[in-house]
Amino acid sequence: MKKFAIILGLFMSSTSVAMAQQGDVEAGKEKSQVCAACHGPNGVSPTDMYPNLAGQHPKYIYKQLMDFKTASETGGEEGRNNAIMMGQVANLSEQDMKDLAAYYAAQDPAKGDTPEDLIAKGADFYRRGNAESKIPSCAGCHGPRGNGMGLAAFPDISGQHPAYIISQLENFRSGERANDPNGMMRGVAEKMTDEEMELLAEYLHGLY
Repeated sequence: MKKFAIILGLFMSSTSVAMAQQGDVEAGKEKSQVCAACHGPNGVSPTDMYPNLAGQHPKYIYKQLMDFKTASETGGEEGRNNAIMMGQVANLSEQDMKDLAAYYAAQDPAKGDTPEDLIAKGADFYRRGNAESKIPSCAGCHGPRGNGMGLAAFPDISGQHPAYIISQLENFRSGERANDPNGMMRGVAEKMTDEEMELLAEYLHGLY
């Protein structure tokens, strides 16, 4: 009986934590108005400088916002250093971030296309990587359709703007962006050529 009570207690505790981490979609919609200039009213960015957020995993969005917040509080020494986003999140509470994450996750994701002459080559690189330079398969973490893994906070990268994908890969390669768990993306990006980044970005734009 005691063992059952302990298990039940652990279950209730984990359930409470999960519930506490949930955001409110309607509250997030209201709070997202200030974000619309860069990310669009429904999370589909009107410019390729900024990422599409529609349909992104809430855990990933929440983590990025928290990392921007950490950077704003440490002068960029920790977290994810981005001057625009550091200013935007400075006054956000954790609940604000959860609400925003819930709202964007509930929106229909953006869809793009891939030039026909790059589909086969892009698919091969995405699925197999480059054995010669020891670049692993992208599908291993981001899934066969680029939809990511929500529980692991691996992002959905399908339909993303090519220019944004390239900029983030370049940032990982240079170390300018360093908020990837265990340096996973930095380890991959530092082995990639500019041509491989461009190929991957174009392929992901049309992958669903």
